[in-house]
Amino acid sequence: MSSPDAADADRDPLDATREWVDKAVIGLNLCPFAKSVQVKGQVRYVLSDATAPEALLAELDRELRHLAAADPETTDTTLLVHPQVLQDFLDFNDFLEVAEALLAERGLDGTLQIASFHPRFQFAGTAADDISNFTNRSPYPTLHLIREASIDRAVEAFPEAEAIFERNIETLEKLGHEGWAALFRKAG
Repeated sequence: MSSPDAADADRDPLDATREWVDKAVIGLNLCPFAKSVQVKGQVRYVLSDATAPEALLAELDRELRHLAAADPETTDTTLLVHPQVLQDFLDFNDFLEVAEALLAERGLDGTLQIASFHPRFQFAGTAADDISNFTNRSPYPTLHLIREASIDRAVEAFPEAEAIFERNIETLEKLGHEGWAALFRKAG
């Protein structure tokens, strides 16, 4: 079991991503800042049809520009879901360097940042099935574009932001692999 709904090829990728945000990211409180923007409808979900990294980079460029220009009250953050490219986690991880270079090239470093989520996300030094990896496992490869100003405001409101990662690991260790899988089982 690598991620929610990974085996459900007929599932709409944006529906699966929204379910992951609701049940894991918000439901398990993996990101205490996510609920507010989700409830307010300020999360932009974008489905990429890219099949090559170059095409994804062009879409990322458009989305970075869109988010930078958008009113934060309308769009505070963007999830760029790309199910047809960078399925291999190491290729995805390598692409992040290119994405960061694009951010700097556009002069958006310090204004926006890119977080990464992937069905086979793996922190350095962990085993592939280590539960800690599930903090960043999503149903499909996803680039999360975030406003630095929003992060700053969220950190001010959450004074122990540095403790989030450790708390997430504890939450997932208590939940375990079976509990994680149960979050996404279809009621039947």
